[in-house]
Amino acid sequence: MKKITFLILLTVINFSSCKQQNSEDYDALIAEARELYNSGNYEDSGEKYEEAFEAGSDKDSLAHHYEAARTWALTGNKDAAFEQLLEISENEDYADLGQLSTEDDFNSLRTEERWMTVLKQVSENKKEAGARLAEVTSVLETVYYDDQKYRQEADEIQEKYGRNSEEVRQHWELINKQDSINLIKVDNILQEHGWLSAEEVGHNANSALFLVIQHADMETQVKYLPVLRQAVKEGDARPDDLALLEDRVALKQGKRQIYGSQIGIDQETGDYYVSPLQDPDNVNKRRTEVGLAPMEDYISNWDLTWDAEAYKKQLPQLEEKN
Repeated sequence: MKKITFLILLTVINFSSCKQQNSEDYDALIAEARELYNSGNYEDSGEKYEEAFEAGSDKDSLAHHYEAARTWALTGNKDAAFEQLLEISENEDYADLGQLSTEDDFNSLRTEERWMTVLKQVSENKKEAGARLAEVTSVLETVYYDDQKYRQEADEIQEKYGRNSEEVRQHWELINKQDSINLIKVDNILQEHGWLSAEEVGHNANSALFLVIQHADMETQVKYLPVLRQAVKEGDARPDDLALLEDRVALKQGKRQIYGSQIGIDQETGDYYVSPLQDPDNVNKRRTEVGLAPMEDYISNWDLTWDAEAYKKQLPQLEEKN
């Protein structure tokens, strides 16, 4: 029995090692193929792409097959180019008709009947993707409405009954319940579609993705913080939204916030304060870089004034409160 267990374990280790090795080989071959393409050595580049696909990896992507098609087209090997293009077009996730139809590397393929077949299929993919996004947009717009509606009502209830009233407590129970429902919807959308831009789904629907993550538990915020960072780099999300999430996560992790977006409240006095902030002297410079208003303007919403020197003296006390 011990020998059998050992053999099974050895097999699992070997399989894991092979999988990791395949992934490393794939990355290296793709890198070589791209380098050869950039140097104009298209024939060898195409061969490297083929080697990568034969090596097999979970990193095999539509983008890599697109690159291989482009390379083969430049060699004049139309059959190899169309083999890759047909594989791409038959995957409903590929719907970038604009990129495909304007790619100069495919000029040698445009007189082929197969070219029209590829364009027609990608056009269908685009229509289906548009229909799917229309449904997603509708869901996200509802999420945005629900997120904002209940929070606006909370301000009215607090003003009428007081911050520590039973009415406020009950309303925040309702908000927390709605946040949980919204998170399930947004989590499913992000898993399937990634961070959708305002151009794809509209401003409110795009904002809903951020708002729900911003109002979620710490585990969810930490999970999606790298996703939001990447979305900002790609132009699919707003830098000021990222700044708010960076601050919120930093404070929850016991660090100081970066942009000064998070305002605390003293539970004993009810007074507002700027939660612990790093490098207060340069905070406005950082805020300007991400499109946030100066601290003086921002914290005036809580009837606070900004004095970096005074704030630095208060910082040890503020960290104790936090």
